[in-house]
Amino acid sequence: MVRQIRKAAVLGSGVMGSGIAAVLANVGIPTILLDIVPRELTEAEKKKGLTLEDKAVRNRLSATAVHKLLKQKPAPLTVKDNKQLISVGNFEDDMKQLADVDWVIEVVVENLDIKRMVFDQVDQYRKPGSIISSNTSGISVEAMVEGRSDDFKANFLGTHFFNPPRYLKLLEIIPTNATNPEIVNFMKAFAENVLGKGVVEAKDTPNFIANRIGTYGLLVTVSEMLKGGYSVGEVESVTGPLIGRPKSATFRTLDVVGLDTFLHVAKNVYDQVEGEEKDVFDPPTFMRDMAAKGWIGAKSNQGFFVKQKGEKGNEILELDPNTLEYITRKKLKTASTEAAKQAKGLSAKVKTLIYADDRAGQLLWNIFKPILIYSAEKCYEISNDVLSVDQAMKWGFGWEQGPFEFWDAIGVEKSVAKMEAEGATVPSWVKEMLASGKTSFYSEKSFYHEGQYNAIEQNKKIINLKSLKEDNKVIFKNAGASLIDLGDGIAGLEFTSPNNSIGLDVIQMINKSIDEVEKNYKGLVIGNQGNNFCVGANLMMILMEAQDDNFFEIDLVIRQFQNAMARIRYASKPVVTAPFGMTLGGGAEICLPSASIQASSETYIGLVEVGVGLIPGGGGNKELYLRNLEHHTAGSDLQAVANRTFETIAMAKVATSADEGRANGFLSQRDGVTMNADHVIYNAKQQALHLFEQGYTAPARQLIPVVGETGYATMLLGAKTMKFGGMISDHDLKIAQKLAFVLAGGRVPKGTLVDEQYLLDLEREAFLSLVGEPKSQQRMQYMLTKGKPLRN
Repeated sequence: MVRQIRKAAVLGSGVMGSGIAAVLANVGIPTILLDIVPRELTEAEKKKGLTLEDKAVRNRLSATAVHKLLKQKPAPLTVKDNKQLISVGNFEDDMKQLADVDWVIEVVVENLDIKRMVFDQVDQYRKPGSIISSNTSGISVEAMVEGRSDDFKANFLGTHFFNPPRYLKLLEIIPTNATNPEIVNFMKAFAENVLGKGVVEAKDTPNFIANRIGTYGLLVTVSEMLKGGYSVGEVESVTGPLIGRPKSATFRTLDVVGLDTFLHVAKNVYDQVEGEEKDVFDPPTFMRDMAAKGWIGAKSNQGFFVKQKGEKGNEILELDPNTLEYITRKKLKTASTEAAKQAKGLSAKVKTLIYADDRAGQLLWNIFKPILIYSAEKCYEISNDVLSVDQAMKWGFGWEQGPFEFWDAIGVEKSVAKMEAEGATVPSWVKEMLASGKTSFYSEKSFYHEGQYNAIEQNKKIINLKSLKEDNKVIFKNAGASLIDLGDGIAGLEFTSPNNSIGLDVIQMINKSIDEVEKNYKGLVIGNQGNNFCVGANLMMILMEAQDDNFFEIDLVIRQFQNAMARIRYASKPVVTAPFGMTLGGGAEICLPSASIQASSETYIGLVEVGVGLIPGGGGNKELYLRNLEHHTAGSDLQAVANRTFETIAMAKVATSADEGRANGFLSQRDGVTMNADHVIYNAKQQALHLFEQGYTAPARQLIPVVGETGYATMLLGAKTMKFGGMISDHDLKIAQKLAFVLAGGRVPKGTLVDEQYLLDLEREAFLSLVGEPKSQQRMQYMLTKGKPLRN
């Protein structure tokens, strides 16, 4: 039987239910969203003369939830049109629609009796063989299916998404004893390959893996804060990026999650465990007092932190847990924190901190000692192996290292010796591992399990560039980039400069890589596995040259950048770009001329140079215009193409997803979107191979129709209207004039055919004139120092 999920149903339209429906819609799966029938009319419904029998009233909860998807931030939908794939209904009228559904996901209130009632209805209407799952965050999945039919039980499992479902990678899958193993395997593959999730199989225990370890760790951290007399801000300053955790660290995470939600999750474990573990899951009084006051975090605009207006404008204050008053935020600065900032690599940083004999070192040791021991104690109770625990914490909580990877980083032998010297009991299996001569949980590409190292099985769609480099697959490299053999005749160009910014070394490698690929390979993939694809050109270099009046040097660099982009466009072998994350300015300019873009779904692409007082200089204006021109037919309005391009660049529009990037003109029909960011390089490689095997030929150079002087006047009119309305500054208008002139093709009649080099020359001249403007240099300086645009 070849399984497919062509249609789905989500039962329960709360934040999680509607969010999961959005995830399904984002991958093109039509989804029915159902909820209970309201028992009372709203005032608005009464005014409209509606009754409780009207469909609009009966479907109100699910319809309202879908409407809210368009307003939520961060956006659950990758593009607003995906809303059309979600239909609404209610439990009383529409359960019969489950007969056409391949996957039913229950997301109702966390109450076992209510879930059982819902599943009783589902069992009546579902088609045989359809998959049913619960998004429970902690209720026993075994208990949910008691009394259900055999077919229901065989096709049932837990599927625990993390909130927000679009953005958090983790999906915990929890089978029951009756779940058909084929269903487990299918759902793992479907979730990873189609939904783009990182899948971990969990056991049916309270809060499963990530929330069990994560909640324990947060409560231990709060306990150590109180014992050691640390402030909220001090703890926050050393439990974030310094140790490989998200910027939200500890207390910002609690504010984002919501203290009410966190206390509910903690209680779920508290009610089901005994002894010392139960004590840990009993939150301190001050947290309960905060919840009673409604200080639950972002939802109430007040939690462990609050933003208040002070003498210097808005400032963020921290809560004093002893007085429940807000005070000036503090940071913990010690010799070890300063040394850790200088250490190279995360493992070196945490090792520097964890053994330091100062306030930071003592705090972190006292936090991590119980977390590591607890992770080892519970590992095989809540999961199948150490790898599952580490993956769950990385994908669900954003940790760079899972607990066992962290343990390896600080040295298992050394840390265990210190733990035992302090009277702690280390789980016997860890001591047995050390006694057998194995001193780490991971060795090369394998993990420790039951006395031996087992190879880490990876989806074939994961291409790890770091591993390829370790396997001597580097063809050549310089300070800014590496060309790597990806196999099957495809080479990969990886940027390695700071923030993957574009400088002369990267430009040199683009040219050298295309030379090599044209001689010896079938195609080239440009991609990397950093934090972002590319945040643009080396702005510091441009500003320094401009401040030294070295415009000849800037002109040379821009010419070389434009020429390199032309090499990408006209390479005789296909060049496929693989963007993800921030793909801004020069990063977008690299993608636009490629034979095909294979973008991660979470790609935020845009030409943002206006924000630093410039316009694109690497051919971005011309390339975006050409992409918009692809939809232009003889006799249609050329001005509309120019206007659309002008608006996108002048307003520095950044897509909030690859789908929105397509709507903004950055991606076209020849480009693809990959849901799983780990698969982007693989899919780009497959696309390059496909293009080669289809007999790829480079596009022919063609003359380009432009709107000329009349089109320039039309675009400028829009900009001047905004200026008169107080929406933009004088300098914004000057930038807009330069941009409009470039896109219009200068002072030529409308419809004139010009060559690409002519447009590139106009672009370069405009860029150089703006880079010399004092106000543009102020904008560049502000962006470099403040990280945000200046409107001057």
